[in-house]
This record gives sequence, C-alpha cells and structure tokens, in this order.
Amino acid sequence: MNHAGPDRAKDRGHTAPVHVEITNPRSADAQYCLRCFFEELDERFDTGFDPSRSVSAGHGEMTLPAGLLLVATAEGSPVGCGAVKFHRDTGVGEVKRMWVAPVARGLGLGRRLLESLADESSSRGMRMLRLETNRALSEARRLYRAAGFTEVEPYNDEPYADYWFQRNLPRT
Repeated sequence: MNHAGPDRAKDRGHTAPVHVEITNPRSADAQYCLRCFFEELDERFDTGFDPSRSVSAGHGEMTLPAGLLLVATAEGSPVGCGAVKFHRDTGVGEVKRMWVAPVARGLGLGRRLLESLADESSSRGMRMLRLETNRALSEARRLYRAAGFTEVEPYNDEPYADYWFQRNLPRT
C-alpha cells in the first residue's frame, strides 16, 4: 500500500515527496526508524529508555495479521514510522513506535502516519485506537489531542507512560 500524497520532507534546501507504506518490521528502513526512535526516547526520558521494559511491540506484533508497521520515506530514505497492534478480542488497535525524523518534523507527517494507522485499523475491524506517551513528549500529546484523541485513565502498566489516550474509529 502506498499513501503517496502532497506531504513533503525538507532535505538540503528542497522538498521531496513522502511515501507511506506498510513495511516488514525486519527491513532495513524499519530497523533504522525503530533504532532512531529508541535512541531519541533514551535521550529525552528522565530515566532513559529500555525497550525490554516497555509494553511489547515485537516484529510479530507489527506484522499482519497481528498488526502492522508503516514507514515513511522521502527520496528513498526513511523519515518516520508508526505501528499498530490489533487486539481483535476487544476491537482495539494499540498505536506504538510513532517517530518522525527531525528533518521531516513540522510538516504534518506525524498526523499523516496517525491517520493512516487509524484507517488501516478501521478497515481491519478495530473500533478504537489507544496509545500512551511520556511527559517528555509534549509535541506527541499535542498531536494526539489535535487528532481527536481524549485522555483516559491508565489502561496498561507501561512503565514509561504518563498519559493514556483513546479515539473511537468509524465503522467501515
């Protein structure tokens, strides 16, 4: 699936079209995005970040039919990602691993990834999206609120989470 559209990433003074597609989490582009995501969280969180302590989002959980991983690329280079785990028993899609490269921030790519995850989840029978985030990620909280997510009581024991959100999805 290719969600190519008008979004563009800045690169050395010019812009490049950004393509978003479902990607194997073991691919080089996916691994690059996930590594950058983990490194950034480790730098920004007061306590650092250890993915082994976090709620799981392993390769199998980010591969259909259990879930999926979207990777955004510009001129063939990865510039962002976002994943969703499908909890079919409850109809909840759990958003994980949202990251946008610094070069592509402020261009709407985070919102585009989030909406693509919502569309993919809805088309696969999910009725709601849930996610959690850390207090250090104020821009993520702004994005989630602007995208129609409402803050809710904690629904999991994610050790790095300070905020939990959810949003109902339309029936398809």
